[in-house]
This record gives sequence, structure tokens and C-alpha cells, in this order.
Amino acid sequence: MSLAEKILRGDIRAASRLMRDIDDRMPSAMEELKKIYSKTGNAYIIGITGPPGSGKSTLVDKTVEILRKERKTVGIVAVDPTSPFTGGAILGDRIRMQRHSIDDGVFIRSLATRGSLGGISRSTSDIIKVMDAMGKDIIIVETVGVGQDEVDIVNTAHTSVVVLVPGSGDDIQAIKAGILEIGDIFVINKCERQGADRLEMELKATLEMGPKREDGWMPLIFKTEALLGKGIFELVYGIYRHREKLLACDYLEKKIFERTKWEFLCILDSELRDTIVERLEKDKRLDKIIDDLKRRKANPYSIVEKILEGELKGSS
Repeated sequence: MSLAEKILRGDIRAASRLMRDIDDRMPSAMEELKKIYSKTGNAYIIGITGPPGSGKSTLVDKTVEILRKERKTVGIVAVDPTSPFTGGAILGDRIRMQRHSIDDGVFIRSLATRGSLGGISRSTSDIIKVMDAMGKDIIIVETVGVGQDEVDIVNTAHTSVVVLVPGSGDDIQAIKAGILEIGDIFVINKCERQGADRLEMELKATLEMGPKREDGWMPLIFKTEALLGKGIFELVYGIYRHREKLLACDYLEKKIFERTKWEFLCILDSELRDTIVERLEKDKRLDKIIDDLKRRKANPYSIVEKILEGELKGSS
């Protein structure tokens, strides 16, 4: 049997192997993804994002505990920083979730960012598809610690949870711009620290002054102390409330459409670029182009236009 067939029959080893091949960008992985694609689209995806040190991993660990008590099967994609020595993930997240590793209903996969911006790895969407094909009810994607403009999780998750922590200097500075706009739910973790109430007030005021959302949803704010399990139950049911709202106003279908479009365009962009670069290198044209650009004998805009024109003519 192929890896895809084994995965659809519940083979965890086959799933692990395909995820490894996806992350290593093995050509065979794409063939397996083609076979499982029709069996995906059933899992609900939750994105957990926020600045480094906000307690995202502990929050995920406690959230999974509640989901398992409700007999939900869970997949976790933990995007970790990249090791400068091996290029692999620094497995901080998996260590914190170790107690779930012996649970057959939970599957954890750590991914290295490998230079990708946006808080998630280039392989994340495909890893999600494998977990979806495994039959996981809920897939949680925990991003690496993000800044204001690293907001790719909104294109991946159905519900985006932004985790903040009080006492990190100018608190509202940490949530402005992109981070503020992507949050469906905001969590003030480590809420027993001084400044939690002030952060909550500032956040409420900022959200109320912001533009109304298309889906009519007003982001919820929860205060948690993840290490103690405080506020986690309320957070989980806040996520359920957001899902119900998306279903009630038919916005979930729109969100899935936009997510599918984003995925397709990312794959198209990646494959087109790789194909063209491979051809330029094979014809030994790439070095000549770069040399002409360096000497200002040509400009990059005209060259790209000519290459695309040639590619499109060739494909037609």
C-alpha cells in the first residue's frame, strides 16, 4: 500500500513518514498529498499565536486536556525556531506537551520555520492535511513567537487565538496593526501578573474603536493562568462560540474559500518559481542574467517579463 492508503487506514507511522517527507520537500510527498486531498476538509483548525514567552505551549497543553475529556481527537502542529546547527526544530513545544505523547487520540508534530516569515512553516498547510486525513477532529497550530506583521496564521486557521502577557513594557504596542486585526479571540495569559487589568481595558477600548468585522463577530477576551489551568475551560467554549457564529452566518464557507484560494496561490507561486529557476540553471542562463543585472546592462523587470512571456507561450 502507498503511504496515503496506510494513513487513511490509521497508520501513525505512515503519517509521520509523510510529514517528514513534506518538511524535507521530497518530490514523492506531493504524489501522496494528491491521493489524500479528497479526504481532507473535515477538521476544525485553531491557530494559537502571540509574542515569545506568552505561554502559548502551556495554553495548548491545557486546552488539549479539556478537548480530550470531551473525546475530541486532536492534532498539534507546533512551529518552533530553527536550530542554527541542524536546521531542525528546537523542540521546546513538544517537551511541554510530553504528557500527551502517549495518548493515541493526540498527534504532535514539531516543525522548524526554516527561514519562513509569518510565524508558521512553509510545510504547515500540508502537515495539516495529513492530520485531517488521519481523522483528527481538531487541529491546533501553534506559531513561533510572532511580531506585528507575522500574521499568516489567519490564512490557515478557522479561529485565530492571540495570546498576550501583561508587564511586557508598552502592552498595547505588542498588539497593534496586523496582530490586532487577525484575532478572533484574545487571551491575557499569566493574568495574575500586575498590569493584566490595564491590558484588558486597553484591549477592549482598542477593539471597540476598530472597524466592524464582516462576520459581525466581536472578539472575546479571556484572562488565563495556564500553569494553574485557570480560565482554560472558558477559553475552549469561547472557541466553540466563534465556530457557532461562523456557521450561523455562513461565514465559515467564505473563510474556507479564502483559505483554499490562499493555499492554491502559494503552491502555484512556489512551483512556478522553482520550475523557472531550475530551467534557468539548467540552460546556464541564471548566472548570465545576474551578471547583466550587476553590470546594469539590463533591468530585472524587463527580464522577468520576458521569462514569463516565454513560459506562458511554451505552456500554451
